[in-house]
Parts: sequence; C-alpha cells; structure tokens
Amino acid sequence: MTDQEIFRKLAELRNRGVAVCLATIVETIGSTPREQGAKMIVCVDGTLYGSVGGGCGEDNVRTAALRCIITTKTTELIEVDLTDDLGTRNGDVCGGKMLLFLEPF
Repeated sequence: MTDQEIFRKLAELRNRGVAVCLATIVETIGSTPREQGAKMIVCVDGTLYGSVGGGCGEDNVRTAALRCIITTKTTELIEVDLTDDLGTRNGDVCGGKMLLFLEPF
C-alpha cells in the first residue's frame, strides 16, 4: 500500500471507531525486507493493512502493536532483529535489523 492508501485506511478505521496502531520503519541496519518509511496498520482484532516485511519479523511487530493498543496505550520504539540463528539454516532470514515507531490510535 502507498502512504496515501495507508493514511486513507487509517482515517476510515478511526472514523469507524476501530482501535489501531500505525507501525513505521524509522531505521534499517543491514539487509531488511522493507525500506525506511514502510508502514503497516495493525487493528485491535489483528487485521493488517500494508506490510513491514512479512514473516516472523512482522509477527513481532503485530504483537508489539497489539500491546500498544490494548495495554500501554502509548507510543513505542521497537527493534526487530532479523538475524535469528534458527531461520538462517533455512535461508529465510534477511540478516538485518529494523527500528520501528508504533503509534496507537
């Protein structure tokens, strides 16, 4: 999704009263599946719009975003480490790290 589509969807969801969290990649180190600025909306029911990379890394972001929506209700800066030794054996790890800003609405 483009940034424009993400922000339109965010406005639509907020107008419907759906609790959401906007996750934005603010920094990448090494090889990552998405670039700085990539965005994803996580809804309180777990529905996703957009992507910050897929796989285990995106699952980590979803979990942290749900925590922001349901528990902390505050912004958060998280690091997603894509250098996991377990995934390296199967070749499904990018080998970098991403820093993401989570913003609950």
